[in-house]
Amino acid sequence: MPRKLLRKLFPNLDSMRNNQSLEMFGHAGRDPNLWHLNRRSVSRAVAIGLFCAFVPIPGQMILAAALAIILRANIPISVILVWISNPLTMPALFYTAYKFGAMLLDVQLQPFQFEFSLNWLFTELQDRWQPFLVGCLCSGALVGAIGYGLVQAYWRWYVSKVWTNRKHYKRAKKSNS
Repeated sequence: MPRKLLRKLFPNLDSMRNNQSLEMFGHAGRDPNLWHLNRRSVSRAVAIGLFCAFVPIPGQMILAAALAIILRANIPISVILVWISNPLTMPALFYTAYKFGAMLLDVQLQPFQFEFSLNWLFTELQDRWQPFLVGCLCSGALVGAIGYGLVQAYWRWYVSKVWTNRKHYKRAKKSNS
């Protein structure tokens, strides 16, 4: 089951209770329900993590953890999925989001040459911030909704498969007796 794999990857609840980085969330961050692995919690966490990966702000992990607490989702999965937008993938994700936002707003794409500096970032975003922001938020919402649906569908399929196998196993065992 996906739960067994995820349990191996994530720390246990006792180690998380003593984690200093959760102090900013107070008692809410120590709620055991935010660390459980069930279909609803994991699918919400996937949606939150994928949405926050497209939010163009520093501190995406803090935003993901806060949203996971508010929406009662699994915190580790929410925070880990934010790393889809890492320094290697961020230019492609954000450029695609900019193109998507320009398409949604019916704005002409403006060519530019990329430079790795804050001055370039502020200069270029001055003219392109609206399609960029709309594209990031809409892309995040779309990818998050797709992720939510895929996790829900996979989890249901897997549980149905396990139940079917269990039923066949019991029938075979009964007929052999």
